[in-house]
Amino acid sequence: MDNSIFELQYALDTFYFLICGALVMWMAAGFAMLEAGLVRSKNTTEILLKNVALYAVACTMYMVCGYAIMYGGDIFLSTITGDGVAGAEEAATYAPSADFFFQVVFVATAMSIVSGAVAERMKLWAFLAFAVVMTGFIYPMEGAWTWGGEAVFGMYTLGDLGFSDFAGSGIVHMAGAAAALAGVLLLGARKGKYSASGGVNAIPGANLPLATLGTFILWMGWFGFNGGSVLATASVESANAVAVVFMNTNAAAAGGLIAALVTAKLMFGKADLTMALNGALAGLVAITAEPSTPTALQATLFGAIGGVLVVFAILTLDKLKIDDPVGAISVHGVVGFLGLMLVPVTNPLTEDGGSSFSGQLIGALTIFVWVFVASLIVWGILKLVMGIRVSEEEEYEGVDLAECGMEAYPEFTMK
Repeated sequence: MDNSIFELQYALDTFYFLICGALVMWMAAGFAMLEAGLVRSKNTTEILLKNVALYAVACTMYMVCGYAIMYGGDIFLSTITGDGVAGAEEAATYAPSADFFFQVVFVATAMSIVSGAVAERMKLWAFLAFAVVMTGFIYPMEGAWTWGGEAVFGMYTLGDLGFSDFAGSGIVHMAGAAAALAGVLLLGARKGKYSASGGVNAIPGANLPLATLGTFILWMGWFGFNGGSVLATASVESANAVAVVFMNTNAAAAGGLIAALVTAKLMFGKADLTMALNGALAGLVAITAEPSTPTALQATLFGAIGGVLVVFAILTLDKLKIDDPVGAISVHGVVGFLGLMLVPVTNPLTEDGGSSFSGQLIGALTIFVWVFVASLIVWGILKLVMGIRVSEEEEYEGVDLAECGMEAYPEFTMK
């Protein structure tokens, strides 16, 4: 390849990688808006602070040690310095620092999933302490076994077993949900969520317009999440792959929303906005494991399956008295597993790669067991050392005042 052509391709691929990373970073705003809309007004300030703070923690911890654990090498500064572009075809197709930026916004996404599930009753500093361990160690370890290609505890390589996860249905989304589930089990439900007789009391969110905005932001950011995972766009082949991924990502979200909306109507007799929003997100999670090989119709159907499944998953968790205010465990955990198991349908195992159902199952179990058990240990230590739940009085008055000393909507407070 001519050196000037290579340099142009390198520049375009790096620019595309950075733009997609910025789109994924924007998903942090989507999670913040979605969660702020689905909690009560007295808990809005803290959920916003958690989302912006966890992003900063994730960026710092992944820079300090997470990236090196996941992909090998020394501390991060030594992995981005070097000879740069030598003009040879053997050189990287994009800047190493762009790769770090793209990867770090993924780890922040995994941690964002946790914040919604433990909302309205967790101590802020306990949450941030967990974020340090999750983004600096727990996530990078399972990332090393999957995208990093390392053997799991030196025993087996998931890729050799037929495991494939294109953009992270399991590696990012199910991992975040596993960490959230561990925290919720130790944390317990919000006061008043479940009655002594076993009934479930609805605790509606304070701002559904904000939750809807958050969903649209996440929907848009997902084009960077999945599209950026193609890793290039400056050739005919990669450009076509990016276009297919964008098309299928959008189709799956639409299918998920429609299916969840119809399912909710049939079950409840009403059009449930929150179920529709979670249906769109479920469709996005379902297609994330493999958005490049399905047809648009298949992607729509995969999203629809996720949309139906998430409605039943949310209801089932409530029956089990697992209190998840935003449905994060259902959307990202249950549907994340579904996404992994759908990969062999359109990308079966061949000599050139692909996946098998057994490989996907082993990979899913590896990710879930590692993240859940490690998180349970960390949450347990935090519970013993500093406590993870606010007092009953603080929960009643709202964690905004108890944890942050300010309210999101002070003009509406009764004096």
